[in-house]
Amino acid sequence: MKRLPLLLVLFTLLLSACASNQAAATRPPAATETAIELTDGLGRTVRLENPAQRIVSLTPSNTEILFAVGAGEQVVGVDDFTNYPEQAQYLARIGGSMGDYNLEHIAALEPDLVLAAEINTPEQVAALEGLGLTVFYLANPDDLEGLYAMLNTAGRLTGHEEDAAALNDSLRRRVAAVLEKVEQVEERPSVFYELDGSEPSKPWTAGPDTFITMLIELAGGQNIAADLDQSWVQISQEELLVRDPDIILLGDATYGVTPESVAERAGWENLSAVKNSQVLPFNDDLVSRPGPRLVDALEQLAELLHPDLFN
Repeated sequence: MKRLPLLLVLFTLLLSACASNQAAATRPPAATETAIELTDGLGRTVRLENPAQRIVSLTPSNTEILFAVGAGEQVVGVDDFTNYPEQAQYLARIGGSMGDYNLEHIAALEPDLVLAAEINTPEQVAALEGLGLTVFYLANPDDLEGLYAMLNTAGRLTGHEEDAAALNDSLRRRVAAVLEKVEQVEERPSVFYELDGSEPSKPWTAGPDTFITMLIELAGGQNIAADLDQSWVQISQEELLVRDPDIILLGDATYGVTPESVAERAGWENLSAVKNSQVLPFNDDLVSRPGPRLVDALEQLAELLHPDLFN
């Protein structure tokens, strides 16, 4: 009989331990120190338990961003249009032409993060999530401050916050150096940026609310299409002649358009830019991809528009 109290104590402790284990099993898991929770460009809350280690990029801009913030080794798949940096060209290709991605291939790569961009549709995001994948949608920034914020987001998602911060510091210094020189400019040349001149009578160009217009203006120029009614618009040859740009930049040089072929277009010989040999090829990837190379574009534009300042 003297052993009974001891048995009761042991029994009570056993019941308490079982109750504690059951309560722990029913409680939601505690947040870990490495967990990441961010709101993406679609307004969705996206959670990662740890920084992403296997990433599929759906766009060239996202690929460039990931490599720029130091997460290149974590990228396991890229879209078919990715061509920069060099290391990215050896990664698995997951489609993307005409918006058609190989979802099975993406899933087979077992990514813990798929990074989408504004050219991707909400339906594509939903299809990827339907495969059990985590998707983060990076919306295009509106300005350079938005670019810096986007790079910080990529740094957080991948565990490279310090690298992203260092990159932003470098980009800010480079932008400041250009703006300091451009402040000396007294005359701002007028610029026509050609996106597609396959119809010389009405070539495509960039109008308001585009990075192209913003960068031309920051670089000390004036986009002659900045006051048109659409961001991506065709301008008639007659209107082009009236506005008569000082400089023509060929964003379609990648497709074989040359200053010589522009000079051969009927009527274009009357443009000041053609007469003065100011028709210049330009790498459109720099301005069409919202990533860190936008600052490369700014530097190159400033040198093209004001070569005397950068000699």
